Amino acid sequence: MSSGEIDRRTVVRAAALAAATSGGVLLGGGPAAARGVPSLVRRGRPELTHGVQAGDVHAGQATLWGRADRPARLVAEVSRDPSFRRAVSVPGPRVTPDTDLTGQWAVRGLPPGTDVHYRLRAVDLHDPRRSGRPISGRLRTLGGRRRDVRFLWSGDVAGQGWGVNPDLGGFRIADAMARRDADFFLCSGDTVYADGPVQASVPLSDGRTWTNLVTEEKSKVAETLAEYRGQYRYNLEAENWRAFLASTAQVTQWDDHEVTNNWYPGEVLDDARYTERRVDVLAARARRAFHDYVPVAEISPDRVGRVYRVLHQGPLLDVFVLDMRTHKDPNTAGDETSGDGGVLGAEQTRWLLRELRASRATWKVIAADLPIGLVVPDGSSAQEGLAQGDAGAPRGREIDIAQVLTALQ
Repeated sequence: MSSGEIDRRTVVRAAALAAATSGGVLLGGGPAAARGVPSLVRRGRPELTHGVQAGDVHAGQATLWGRADRPARLVAEVSRDPSFRRAVSVPGPRVTPDTDLTGQWAVRGLPPGTDVHYRLRAVDLHDPRRSGRPISGRLRTLGGRRRDVRFLWSGDVAGQGWGVNPDLGGFRIADAMARRDADFFLCSGDTVYADGPVQASVPLSDGRTWTNLVTEEKSKVAETLAEYRGQYRYNLEAENWRAFLASTAQVTQWDDHEVTNNWYPGEVLDDARYTERRVDVLAARARRAFHDYVPVAEISPDRVGRVYRVLHQGPLLDVFVLDMRTHKDPNTAGDETSGDGGVLGAEQTRWLLRELRASRATWKVIAADLPIGLVVPDGSSAQEGLAQGDAGAPRGREIDIAQVLTALQ
């Protein structure tokens, strides 16, 4: 097999194997997105449309992601060598409109403590000799020898009206993040701003004008599944953001703006921008779009859809990723004097404390998508966050987080 092409027999075997096994993650079902999903029959070769990503690198495995322009089979080549000598072919899922033509799958058996290069192709479903142009990415595995670990930590992508600026290549911060050459990127939620439409131009205080790319889905608040998926495609219109995600693996959680600001289960919105105001309906669509577009390993122990998990990054670091949104209790004034599960719930709390006790890593990073000590109001009389900001015994959600803080101490 040459370094630049997938060997025909390898692709045939990979396609056959992928057809016979559950090599990928195909989440959900339902109608195709109203925008961005092409016709089922096209001429030419299938192509990838929005770059490549890797996520949740741990214990010698990673989750790869790609999106095709039509129904196709995704195939990866993986190698230690950027020229892909002695590459291993790993079959991926068949992508269909049910997942907005996205697919993700686990690649296992990666060597520890090294850069791993991968490239993805979309392969024709009827003729495995026909495949599109490859798109390459890189991830870094940890473990093996003890060495320093460096990761980026942020969140809130394309929020508050600041979107993809073509004059800057997309997002101003993306180039600076890429230059850090981090081991991974920890994104603590608000991966999109589904409730934050953008305008084509924003006047700045110094007389200049900020320019935003505007798409149909990004011109209004997201309500339908197609509109939620369009939020993720919008971010991937940023050329430098695609380049960053291709060069740095991510560890991602979700928070409120993936659905709408300050949401909690059971809420009914009082917002004239929405025709569908039942948050549970919106959140179900948003969760599906999140899993379509964000590479998350299927390692959560939760039985009802939360995405908390622990990622072991070698002897120095364990990363505990929490879900503080899916089963969040309603936003009240926070006057409760007895605990009711707060934002973690009893099952996730027990899991966190059990995994922390079992961890032997020097550093234990706990990724919380809600602030712990910052007072975050929701309107004039309710609390969105955990902290009350007053003296005395814990009240409201402070009672529930106090259990975790006490155990940590």
